[in-house]
Amino acid sequence: MYQPFNIGTKFRITPPDTAIGNGGRIDLVMKRGAFGSGEHETTESCLEILECLPEISGARVLDLGSGTGILAIAALKLNAAHTVSVDIEPSAVETARFNFQLNDFDEQVTHITGTLDAVTENNFDIILANIYGDILLELAEALTARLKSGGTLLLSGILWEYNFDVRQVYEKRGCEVIRNRILDEFSTILLRKK
Repeated sequence: MYQPFNIGTKFRITPPDTAIGNGGRIDLVMKRGAFGSGEHETTESCLEILECLPEISGARVLDLGSGTGILAIAALKLNAAHTVSVDIEPSAVETARFNFQLNDFDEQVTHITGTLDAVTENNFDIILANIYGDILLELAEALTARLKSGGTLLLSGILWEYNFDVRQVYEKRGCEVIRNRILDEFSTILLRKK
């Protein structure tokens, strides 16, 4: 097991065998597993931005490349209404399922093993995609089509060399960049669909 650790001003990543409710932070109870237990700079960056989004309350959220489910669980802890969590790896989906149970969110999530094509819903309020920049370029049209007007898009996992291209292609699809955060190796981009 690992020691609990804080991210941002609100979250604490907590192993399943640790008492929750310490220091007024929001506990994200996470079994380690697939990509995204909170240690990676892209996950941390997404959590820090998520905690500042007022539009998250009551939102319908799509988490593409959900890994452990940490971002979708964080969204629900911030009062999002429902999440659709999608990953191509069956083992990641199983880990996410377990983590949603640990956080008592079984009823507020739809798990999908597959790609974006397997998602039948549209008009999401928020879309989270912490996946590689080249994939985000390929998915720009499909992702923006599933986001409602005025909706928020939080993209990460983008290596520096893809940052400009990703911003440009999403701007061409009717989004405006709200925040562009450069990390040690990767970057995170917050956009809003006009």
